[in-house]
Amino acid sequence: MPVKLSAHYMLNIWEQGLCQHPIDRALTILRYACPHMTHEQLMRLTIPERDAHLFDTYEKTFGSSLRGFSTCPRCKEHMEFEVSTKDLFPGYRERFFPEECFVDLTDQQLHLRFRLPNSLDLASIARSKDIMIARSALVARCVTDAVCDGQPFSQEKLTPEIIERIEEHISGCEPDAEILLDLKCTVCGYQQQIPFDILVFLWKEISSQARQLLYETHIIASAYGWREEDILSLSPARRRYYLEMVS
Repeated sequence: MPVKLSAHYMLNIWEQGLCQHPIDRALTILRYACPHMTHEQLMRLTIPERDAHLFDTYEKTFGSSLRGFSTCPRCKEHMEFEVSTKDLFPGYRERFFPEECFVDLTDQQLHLRFRLPNSLDLASIARSKDIMIARSALVARCVTDAVCDGQPFSQEKLTPEIIERIEEHISGCEPDAEILLDLKCTVCGYQQQIPFDILVFLWKEISSQARQLLYETHIIASAYGWREEDILSLSPARRRYYLEMVS
């Protein structure tokens, strides 16, 4: 299970993640949050498993409340909202994520075995500019076995129709792959749905905390001449007390 991110960890994650692709940024966060897991193990977590670990990391570090902002597309009003991790992803600690899934396309005598995508799979298509090619490549990577009418079926023979049907089955194995937030503008009443990404929210909180920690370290170090490591080792309450005395 993930651990709470310390002040040291958050600064390290922020520094390393600034220039990283979101796929690598998520792995950087989990490398500190899950020290018991190797980098290889983290990369091979399915995306639902990865996101469950990110949810857990958020809760243990920042609590269960998520705050965000959006803009009404109709009247351009700036909207703030607050949701709970437990409402967005209920019971994620007890979720079972299958290692393999099966689908039988009986109308084509095709029997497939596939696994859910992981970070390695997403990284393989991250630079693709053609969405359809990327989707096909992702599905092909996740198909582990294919038999048609009792004979091996080559991945090169996967038609767009077959790929679409496999995607439907993959989505069925990932019930929380896409989380949508229902928002209503308090000014004009316009209702909208916006996609929710736990990585975006977690990274935003880590970035905010890291910048605050750098500011606090600068003030205390300037006043007392202490090392950054010693200042970060202080509890938040003690850092606030020293800041009050300096000011």
